[in-house]
Amino acid sequence: MAMPALLAVRNLSCCRGETCLFEGLEFSLGAGEVLQVEGANGSGKTSLLRILAGLTQPDEGVVLWRGVEIQRQRSTFSAQLGYLGHHLGLKQDLSVTENLNMALALRQVIPGQRALAKVVDRLGLGDKRELLVRYLSQGQRQRVALAGLLLSGAALWILDEPFTALDADGIREFQGMVMEHLGFGGTAILTSHQALSLGRSPTTLSLG
Repeated sequence: MAMPALLAVRNLSCCRGETCLFEGLEFSLGAGEVLQVEGANGSGKTSLLRILAGLTQPDEGVVLWRGVEIQRQRSTFSAQLGYLGHHLGLKQDLSVTENLNMALALRQVIPGQRALAKVVDRLGLGDKRELLVRYLSQGQRQRVALAGLLLSGAALWILDEPFTALDADGIREFQGMVMEHLGFGGTAILTSHQALSLGRSPTTLSLG
């Protein structure tokens, strides 16, 4: 018997007032697969990602994780989800290290300090680890959020414009991390105005 897809969408619809952003949407993703959601501003990209992450209810349809509706397994699904939206959720008066430790503790993930330091260094924040987030640039804050994602151990990454405010080195480094995530059997869904270089062609979904 074939194993179910990691993530599957069935007959998904989302409307705003009398306008339907999308309807009858269906797709599935397995281990090592990546989906790039495309579309103009206002076409429903962020709405779709929030539905896939279980943060917003669709008007119709279901999202399945390993064959079970995500709303019926909230804690299990949340433990496997790494979501990065427009709001990074960082505490301004905590340091880089404190933000990462707090976010990971909420997920009941306790990385070794060596592993944490390695990821922070890789994202170019080694000399900023004890600096309060309020003093970081927007690009540096984005790197902190990406570091938390990498340390989370989540199997499913849902990323809304993850390259926002990153410079060329940051984009290249994080694309390498996405490639590693896929290589380890992870799954990724993202929106991006950047051309992607992931060592494989993503499946694309156009909205609008």
